Amino acid sequence: QVQLVESGGGSVQPGGSLRLSCAASGFTFSSHWMYWVRQAPGKGLDWVGSIHPGGGITLYGDSVKDRFTISRDNTKNTLYLQMNSLKSEDMALYYCTRVTGGGPDYWGQGTQVTVSS
Repeated sequence: QVQLVESGGGSVQPGGSLRLSCAASGFTFSSHWMYWVRQAPGKGLDWVGSIHPGGGITLYGDSVKDRFTISRDNTKNTLYLQMNSLKSEDMALYYCTRVTGGGPDYWGQGTQVTVSS
């Protein structure tokens, strides 16, 4: 069965960095676009960014552009999110999602990112 397991969240001060990982299994990882999506407390889902199956194309939301980088290692079936210059507004539960023609169809359990001084 499809599984997505995020890790790497934690607490960091403003301006700090974190790298999230998402371990994928149960499907052909290299065939799918993948998204990172986040949800802050009391708010809706916020698309962070996307990556092409081969990794050569990445897209980002305006709020994270130039600070976050999405990458993937198809040999390890793992998706990454490098987050730099973190701000308080980046504090959220971060999810990785598998994408099909209809949009995200499988989600991980999420990993919490806390940004606080």
